[in-house]
Amino acid sequence: MARKKPKGKSAAFVMFNVTYEDGTISSNRRVPNEGLDQSFGGDIMELARTAIQDQDNEIAQRSNQRRAKIKSIVRA
Repeated sequence: MARKKPKGKSAAFVMFNVTYEDGTISSNRRVPNEGLDQSFGGDIMELARTAIQDQDNEIAQRSNQRRAKIKSIVRA
């Protein structure tokens, strides 16, 4: 007798494509679902922008190179 497949867990991340003001594009940026918690209100895109800016700031501290400002974010 065949076994039923176990139900998969919900995705732990949401993917976004980011366009920066200098024209560079960063595809499939992962933002954890915990960072997109809307229980306190707020737009999901603004929450994603904040999370991605935090990621960029952390990378900039490690590499000593700043990224350009985010121009737009689109869910991938």
